[in-house]
Amino acid sequence: MGKKKTGGKYIRKRDLMQMIIDLFQQHAGEVFDLKRLFRDLQLKTHPSKMLCVDCLEDLLADDYIKENERFCYTLNAPSQVMEGTFRRKSNGKNTFVPNDGGEPILVAERNSMHAMDGDLVKASMVARRKNHVREAQVIEIVKRSEKQFVGTLKVSKDYAYLLTEDRTLANDIFIPKAYLKKGKSGDKAVVRVVEWPEGAKNPVGKVMDILGRTGENNAEMHAILAEFGLPYTYPKTVEAVADRIPKEIPQQEIDRRRDMRDVLTFTIDPHDAKDFDDAISIRVLKDGGEAGKTLYEVGVHIADVSHYVTEGSAIDKEALKRGTSVYLVDRTIPMLPESLCNNLCSLRPDEDKLTFSVLFKMNEKAEVKDYEIVHTVTRSNRRFSYGQVQQILEEEHEASEQDYNSPGDVLVPIEDHVPTTTFAPGTDERKLLLVLNRMAKELRRRRFQSGAVDFDRCEVRFNIDEKGKPTSVYFKVAKDANKLIEEFMLLANRTVAESIGKVPKNQKAKVIPYRIHDVPDPTKLMKLGDFVSKFGYRLKTQGTKGEISKNLNKMLADVHGKAEQNVIEMVTLRAMMKARYSVHNIGHYGLAFQHYTHFTSPIRRYPDLMVHRLLTKYATGGRSVSPVKYEELCEQCSDAEQTAAQAERASIKYKQVEYMKEHLGETFEGTISGVTEFGLYVEVNENKCEGFVPLRDLDDDYYEFDEKNFCLRGRRRNRSYNLGDQVQVQVARADLYKKQLDYKLVSRTDN
Repeated sequence: MGKKKTGGKYIRKRDLMQMIIDLFQQHAGEVFDLKRLFRDLQLKTHPSKMLCVDCLEDLLADDYIKENERFCYTLNAPSQVMEGTFRRKSNGKNTFVPNDGGEPILVAERNSMHAMDGDLVKASMVARRKNHVREAQVIEIVKRSEKQFVGTLKVSKDYAYLLTEDRTLANDIFIPKAYLKKGKSGDKAVVRVVEWPEGAKNPVGKVMDILGRTGENNAEMHAILAEFGLPYTYPKTVEAVADRIPKEIPQQEIDRRRDMRDVLTFTIDPHDAKDFDDAISIRVLKDGGEAGKTLYEVGVHIADVSHYVTEGSAIDKEALKRGTSVYLVDRTIPMLPESLCNNLCSLRPDEDKLTFSVLFKMNEKAEVKDYEIVHTVTRSNRRFSYGQVQQILEEEHEASEQDYNSPGDVLVPIEDHVPTTTFAPGTDERKLLLVLNRMAKELRRRRFQSGAVDFDRCEVRFNIDEKGKPTSVYFKVAKDANKLIEEFMLLANRTVAESIGKVPKNQKAKVIPYRIHDVPDPTKLMKLGDFVSKFGYRLKTQGTKGEISKNLNKMLADVHGKAEQNVIEMVTLRAMMKARYSVHNIGHYGLAFQHYTHFTSPIRRYPDLMVHRLLTKYATGGRSVSPVKYEELCEQCSDAEQTAAQAERASIKYKQVEYMKEHLGETFEGTISGVTEFGLYVEVNENKCEGFVPLRDLDDDYYEFDEKNFCLRGRRRNRSYNLGDQVQVQVARADLYKKQLDYKLVSRTDN
């Protein structure tokens, strides 16, 4: 429809529509007849009034307004004004996420009021056009988010900008000289937006911190942490509080605990670990066993962090805010101050330590006859690396067959550490270690028999020089030494959860944070089945939980060692639900446990610390805590865990790009790991560095994206590029600024 004249002025339908929406929005709940509408909108000509009636009909059809009686209108419902979170996207596809959990609603940039990502806003619905998605407009910014932006400063004589790396903001941030904090061009900086004037193209920001020069390792790692809102330094005030904690254990505290310092105890950790929060002990019980069989006491001992970190203290508040330790490629950002995690609470050899323990009475078949959860004092006899334990298992021919040819943890020769206990060949100590290994294998066998899903994937690791530069890539695969520790930690976690969650009939279980994992979404499972079928694999997607998990395991076992292994494992993981924390127990699907929690890592996970405190409280007759409060804490910890994982992946990606930058122009064998309408993702086989092949570079045909078959298909020659295809690529570009690798396709290698 063309322009209409009103009071000597022309008005467009879309402009009048917006005026009507604004009027109803400003007077929500009020009734407007035509006379009032014409008056308030200053519509004086017949064409403008008819155009208004036309707009009202459209709004009625969209259910934006309702007609109470003939030609009397009101906003359809107060719920048309909603409160929620604004999500900004650099591509302009901003969304509003209602607090009531509704679906995200599109917000055009013109209707955003310059809201920033994460802002708490009020929004109203925009009248929907025919065949268009629902849209909303921001009408009020209730609370600005604390989000900060990371980027590189560009400083000139008259102005300064932050060239942001954030994908939520398409615009650079203007920085007045007074807000520059002595930053210089090329500095990596953290900036907070302080305003975004109406009509201005760029927001105005203030430098909060200078991280260093762009490209320097420390600056880039700190930038990754800042990008995800994670701390990159520990507050000095909190460290000072931790430093004042007495190092000596009072005799009074030892007297009230189970003294296990005379029991063979050891830790098994990565060779470069600094915090040892768990240890294992084993001894033969003197009271024998059943039917002449030996009975063992196996102890899982966990650092008693709750003894030193009291709820509500300065250290506790900082730990809760962090939620978890963060593990980047070249450093650990700890949840607790270093004096606690690496010293006071770390189960270092030949030092008395306060621990919280689960003591099992077990036979050689790994059957648990009885258990106790008790506060203890322990003394580790030695520190093992995974490589050292694996060496013992292989020397004694007790390792699994595939372990002998698989990469594992870096082997530090046993002679490099002078232990209290030698574990020399033929000794009782070494024999007991082998007993633990056999028990762990039996526990693992039963777990998978019960329906656990096997998601053991190799991890990419880098050898880093003194400047933080990656010099080589290697893979870490979980071998029997790793699995030994894993199974006993799982057993302890499950046992602790059952001790609280399994109660007699008609009794209510006390509140505890569970680690839960929901069953896979049936739709995602069906898509996974369709996907693997293209590689010749069958996956049963219907049946009981146990049947589905067994079929998943069979499929994962079948793909092991095949070219498509990594792709199928990755797609399978994406089909699974994410594990999280909750006080509402639904079980753990991936582990096939009805009850499961996290108890074994309070140095690096806050939920474990909560569990320790609640166990102590309930053991002394304390009442159950508020489920509402602890569910909120669980959600906070789950969010922190996801954020930490994102930062860890970002650091790996940065190092991959940095590593491949030294290999520009070189050719590698790879596997197509992703297919999009814009091109192909290829993962190099020898180092798992994933890069992108743009569609524009595939110039031998006109390729179209076939979403159903996960491929790009040529229009003329019908040639296709599929997930899992083997190709040869050349490293074309390595952009550290964008953390992006671009490859050039050389040839296919699987023809």
